[in-house]
Amino acid sequence: MISVVAIAWALFQLALPRFIILDSIIIRAVHLAFAVVLVFLSIPMFKRKHKIKALSATGYIPIIDYALVVIGCLAVLYIVIDWTGIAMRAGVPSTRDIIVSVCLILVVFEASRRVIGLPLVIIAILFTLYAFFGPYMPSIFALRGVSLEKYLSQIALSTEGIYGIPLDVSANTVFLFVLLGAMLERAGAVHFFNDMAISLLGRFKGGPAKAAVVASGLTGLVSGSSIANVVTTGTFTIPLMKKVGYPGKIAAATEVAASTNGQLMPPIMGAAAFIIAEYLSVPYLEVVKAAAIPAFVSYFALFYITHLEASKLGMRGLPRTDILRFRTVMKNGFYYLIPLFLLIFELMVIRHTPKLAAFNAIVILMVIILVREIYQALKNERGLAHALLATVKTIGSGLIAGSRNMLSVALATACAGIVVGIVTMGIGSMIVQIVEILSAGNIFLLLLITAIASLIIGMGLPTTATYIVMASITVPVILTLGVRSGIDYIPAIAAHLFCFYFGILADDTPPVGLAAYSAAAIAKSDPIATGIKGFMYDLRTAVIPFMFVFNAELVLFGINNLGQALLIFVMAIFGAFAFSNAVQGWFIAKNKLYEVPLFLAASVILFYPAIVTKIFNLDHELRYYMYFLGFAIYGLAYLIQRSRQRKKT
Repeated sequence: MISVVAIAWALFQLALPRFIILDSIIIRAVHLAFAVVLVFLSIPMFKRKHKIKALSATGYIPIIDYALVVIGCLAVLYIVIDWTGIAMRAGVPSTRDIIVSVCLILVVFEASRRVIGLPLVIIAILFTLYAFFGPYMPSIFALRGVSLEKYLSQIALSTEGIYGIPLDVSANTVFLFVLLGAMLERAGAVHFFNDMAISLLGRFKGGPAKAAVVASGLTGLVSGSSIANVVTTGTFTIPLMKKVGYPGKIAAATEVAASTNGQLMPPIMGAAAFIIAEYLSVPYLEVVKAAAIPAFVSYFALFYITHLEASKLGMRGLPRTDILRFRTVMKNGFYYLIPLFLLIFELMVIRHTPKLAAFNAIVILMVIILVREIYQALKNERGLAHALLATVKTIGSGLIAGSRNMLSVALATACAGIVVGIVTMGIGSMIVQIVEILSAGNIFLLLLITAIASLIIGMGLPTTATYIVMASITVPVILTLGVRSGIDYIPAIAAHLFCFYFGILADDTPPVGLAAYSAAAIAKSDPIATGIKGFMYDLRTAVIPFMFVFNAELVLFGINNLGQALLIFVMAIFGAFAFSNAVQGWFIAKNKLYEVPLFLAASVILFYPAIVTKIFNLDHELRYYMYFLGFAIYGLAYLIQRSRQRKKT
């Protein structure tokens, strides 16, 4: 039954780009209905054993869950069933509207709790209580309250709450990308990515760690989940890193940092990137363009960090006998790259919509799976019936996995929609004032508060939910306060990407960091120590959002010249290298305390050259000449360490 529902959901989503045209509200409602049904059928009420066995049963589906399936499905689809009546009664819901709306909200809360856990549900409940009890709060927090009718009309009977933009993006775009990732995984692409990375980099110093970075980046292109990335690529890369001498903690932390950053990689970037495009009403390609330099800089810096760690530990590469030849790897799996190249080509050259590009990539992948199975059947002298059966099994398991992987995204967007709906009822302006008071009007302090809040909230929430909650609260404040703080201009996309980045970094933030727990289990290392080490590696990612808020050129705002973009990109890479040297305590030798300020100064100038022209009141057009100053400081640090090395020898 679960498999049938999962496959039906996947087929419904696949039909949308090409075969059926439905109203947006119908698509959102059916999407959420499938998710709710699948949650109640496949996830028990309690994961741990309960006194009442039915509440934690895994071997069968209890009657209470069947009841929740029926109630949930009817409550979710009610907005479609009686859309005309609801529209006629807008703002004045009937008794039936109220009862169904309350049921819908409770169903979303319970389904979200089962899939994601309590944190997001608690946040939504707190916002709800604030909406009702605002008039009774202290003066600074006081808010004109809302009635039950207004609350339910906004949250459950309109497209401003549960059925809002986040759920629309989940239904119309994200599902197909998650499905593509699941099908690639089931087809064996993860093994190919690992083998390709190791064949290219395995023989170099710290080769397995560098291979882990590349493999996780490739897998992150399609998975959109740092935890899924860890458990797929990490299963191969962590043992390899340990084999050449990396301690378990460092091996696991490297995989965590690489997998976490997989969500930053264009052109897919996980669910939140599509929501950013929808919120800003810009083409998705604009989001990809803005995210390109920060994402690649972050990955180059992590690659550099693996080199620094290998230098510290005196690592060597894998022996040639353990490395497959690149030509052999490509011969055995080059076809896995075809759907990805097609996806990128359609998104960036033909400019198809993301959902149509993903649909076409999935169809091509299905054809590739069929051709591969027929070839294998002929090679092994099996019948075509065997090939067709194997194809159906692979595609079917991919459809089921894709639907299961979507549960957290669908419920996160629905539950986070409640928070967004409440914010738009007037709480938003109040929150802006509160956050502004807490930051004392200082933009840097505001960014720091936003970053810390994102990390804390993100410990218990998926990246998408963290982004939606934080963006709805803090983006307006960042934009408003940026102007007052004398910053030339903060583009809206930079503020949104700031929240997005720190939502991602929460996946390896101790003490929760679910990605760190997953990697530690594979490496048999301490989860907290792994999380701390992974977070130290990710500090080079944490500094980048601060830089692109102050220097919008890093998100290519106002940059239309390729040469200028490449200059900014290369300088940002060296800026990230310098910051990594400071944080990791190593360059060509172990750092002395007095050398750290040199690395930090070089990093800031290479990331944000205009800071020098501002401090010394120079012409803004001279900012790019300040890169020479940054390199001079970086070079000074190199000469000092080189001199110290020579004295030792």
